[in-house]
This record gives sequence, structure tokens and C-alpha cells, in this order.
Amino acid sequence: MDAFYASVEQRDHPELKGKPVAVGGSSERGVVAAASYEARKFGVRSAMPSKIAARKCPELIFVKARFDAYKKVSDQIREIFNTYTDLVEPLSLDEAYLDVTSNKKGLPSATLIAKEIKERIKEATQLTASAGISINKFLAKTASDVKKPDGIFLIPPDQAVEYVERLPIERFFGIGKVTAEKMHKMGIHQGLDLKQWSELDLVSRFGKSGRYYYRIARAEDNRPVNPGRIRKSLGAENTFSKNVSTLEEVLQKLDSIKSTLLRRMESSGTKGKTFTIKAKYEDFQIITRSKTVEYWIENEDHITTLISDVIQEVPLIKGIRLLGLSISNLNHELEEKEEKQPTALQLTLDF
Repeated sequence: MDAFYASVEQRDHPELKGKPVAVGGSSERGVVAAASYEARKFGVRSAMPSKIAARKCPELIFVKARFDAYKKVSDQIREIFNTYTDLVEPLSLDEAYLDVTSNKKGLPSATLIAKEIKERIKEATQLTASAGISINKFLAKTASDVKKPDGIFLIPPDQAVEYVERLPIERFFGIGKVTAEKMHKMGIHQGLDLKQWSELDLVSRFGKSGRYYYRIARAEDNRPVNPGRIRKSLGAENTFSKNVSTLEEVLQKLDSIKSTLLRRMESSGTKGKTFTIKAKYEDFQIITRSKTVEYWIENEDHITTLISDVIQEVPLIKGIRLLGLSISNLNHELEEKEEKQPTALQLTLDF
């Protein structure tokens, strides 16, 4: 979906149409959850601190998030997806992978299916979507950003390898800003450069992610579309332009990350019982510290309290370049286990 949260707000509040809109809090420590395309022209982006967004766009209109409304629209969209295929893997409220190799309507073209789905979404929700089409998840995801908003982009099978070879490394899905900068220093600027490195060398430089980089440099991604995928954890993290080292700085950064985590928890209806703080130091050493509680972690007070508890276990012995927060032992996992647990009658019948 195109600028999903902001587009829903502009649809439901006509006075916002054509204006720069940011979904999120406008307070000193607020964070932008989504920005309309009018706001993006000024450099406003999701996850940006609200005070910076307001500085970039003085006429920016802040709107409080309404996740119930976004979930309702998301459900409408999923119903449309399911009329074409049961192989639908949601990534978030506004994005999903669809495997249409064998589709319910017997349509011969994935492009035709994408066109139909876009039209039906527009008719049902008055919102626009963009589609990426190719032979695997990595390429389809990459293609989905090319013609935004309201576009379709196809990477054909016979052009996949050449397309990846010419693709700037910062546009690879799964390669973030920090990793891209590291690759630039290694002389890797596009897919063809990445392709010159052996899998062993990439693993030595990037850990297990190196295997993924090796494959996608060759346009390879064998992950299936998994409609039954159950999320094991939910988190948010941030890499800083300048290392932080004092407790005050760390807590300030965690407060901003907390806002992102809460937004993701609300949008997905997720809660958990294990809380984790992740820290990556200036020498790239990574540590995690966790705490498991009896209650469901589901609101800001819970997370604030747990940050205060767990941060005491994080040594502030050197500069920290990245901090992250996550929850695990999720309610979705529990529901999945309960669904799979056979009843006493079934056990008796099995014997």
C-alpha cells in the first residue's frame, strides 16, 4: 500500500487531501509513524523524530494514529488477496507476499493478476497500492518500490541476473544504511561488485547474513511464501550517527526506540512475556539482556519499567553504536501451540 496510514487519514478526512500529513505524535519525543507523499517531498520519513519532521516541513499536519481503522482496511485487502491464492504471507498491515504460480482464477499472467488486485483495492478502499513482480521474494520486494505510488514493476526471469548486477547496493532489500556504507568502503557499489566476493569472504565480514548477500547477488532466493508463518519476536532498533556512552544518552535513545516498538505492537496486536535490550558496541560486539515476566507486556508503562530494570545489566564500558528493544514469547506463539495441542480424546483415539 502507498503511504498506508497517511492515505487512510487523508481518505477519512478530506480536508487533509493534498496536504503534508504525518501520522504520529507531535510532542518533543514523538516519532513519525507514516508520512504522506506531500510530506515526503520535504524529506519527512517514517521513524523520524517529530521535531525534525516539523523543522523540515513547517506546514506538516500531525494526526494521531488509528490502528483499528488501519486493521479494518488491511482485512479488506487480505480478503481480496485470498480470492486469487491461499499462499499469502503478510509482512505487516500494508504489505504481503503472494505466490500466484497456481492461482484460483487460472490467470496466465502475474502482471494481469497484480493489475486486477490493484483495481479491486482501489474500488473497495479508495486507496492505491503498488506491486512488484518477479521469480522470488527478494526480487518481488525490490520491484515493489520502483514504481511507487500506484505502480506495477516486473523483473522478468530472463532479466533477473542482469537487473541485480546493475542495482545499487543501498536498494537491496535486507541491506541497511550501515551495511551499505561498510560495503562501499569495500568497493561494493552495485550487485556486480557484490557478486565478485566469495561466500566465505562475505560470511567472514558479515556473519550469517553473508550467505544471504551471496545468494541475492545472483538473484537467488529460495524462501517459499509461507502463509502460516508465526512471528517469534517483535522489535525495533536504531543505529546512531554518533556513538552513545552515558546512561542518560542511552535512555534517551531507548525512549525513541520504545515508541517504534509500541507502534508495531499496536498495529499487529502483539504482546509478549520476554523483554530484551540489544546493544552493539563501537567494536561491533553485540550483547543482549532479557527479562521474562508473568504478565503480558502490552503497553508503554510495562516497557518503561522493563527498560529501567534491564538496562542495569548492560555494561556502559565503551561507546554504543546501536540499540534495540524487542519482545518475545508472544501471544501469537501461545495461540499456535494451543491450536496444535491435541485434546485428551484425540490422544486416546491415537492410541
